[in-house]
Amino acid sequence: MIKHLTEIVEEARKKGRKRLAVAYGQDSHTLEAVYNAYKEGLVEPTLYGDKEVIEQICRDNDIDIKVFNIVNEPNDVKCVQQAVAAVVAGNADVLMKGLVSTDKYMRGILNKDAGLFPPKGVLSHVSIVEMKSYHKLLVISDVAVIPLPDFKQKMKQIGYLSATANLLGITTPKIACIAPSEQVLPNVISSTEGALLAKMGDRGQLGNLIIDGPLSLDVALYKEVAEHKKVKGSSVAGDPDCLLFPNLESANVFFKCASHLCGGELAAMVMGTKVPCVLTSRGDTSLTKLYSIALACLAAK
Repeated sequence: MIKHLTEIVEEARKKGRKRLAVAYGQDSHTLEAVYNAYKEGLVEPTLYGDKEVIEQICRDNDIDIKVFNIVNEPNDVKCVQQAVAAVVAGNADVLMKGLVSTDKYMRGILNKDAGLFPPKGVLSHVSIVEMKSYHKLLVISDVAVIPLPDFKQKMKQIGYLSATANLLGITTPKIACIAPSEQVLPNVISSTEGALLAKMGDRGQLGNLIIDGPLSLDVALYKEVAEHKKVKGSSVAGDPDCLLFPNLESANVFFKCASHLCGGELAAMVMGTKVPCVLTSRGDTSLTKLYSIALACLAAK
């Protein structure tokens, strides 16, 4: 079982280099991360971006530009289109967002004519967080894509959480459905849907996993809190591998608190596309982007 993000890099390396298409890859954090991923033996990178800008950044940051295949395109939207087309054509195994804004990147992925996103599919964002305050890696969803998932979308998100946990070597992941309270509150959607999902899990309708809900965040993460609140019969409380948040706001706040206030590090990708897609913030560190590349390479076929 993988317990640290560094181990994801090690496991991805064992699969051999994956072909990485980077959309608008022309900022220092992205180039440094991709360069380090190349040196780690993870990728063969192709950058779609302004060649002059890329050359200057490589000079300024002591990056060997010869490791990159560069497709010169100064327009960010066209870079996304070209990178997506390369993936769909089978010329790349993983897609990555560079300096382009998230909305433009996502529009490129969701473009029906591009062929990367299957009809009637569900696109969702999955993150892995490593914090000193928690005893193992924590897989969470969704901090960036679905603002308010409906019940069917939550079922898909649970599948993505479970699949990501499987990549970490967890055969039967424990998933907590987060809500404001561990009590079932009829007027709170996250509460009632958490209870329904837990019952579906009990009956094997969601796959090989253990799921419980509703659980408040403190009950989910801390066994002593669960005991103090007299939450009985939960094999998830105090030891979840995954957290399913009820909406983007709550997941995003937790995500940023974990990374900024708790000093956590993370990896992230978009699932539901034909290939894994790296989606990190333009402000994320090169280390976060390296871990995200490694995660996507580990997930790639």
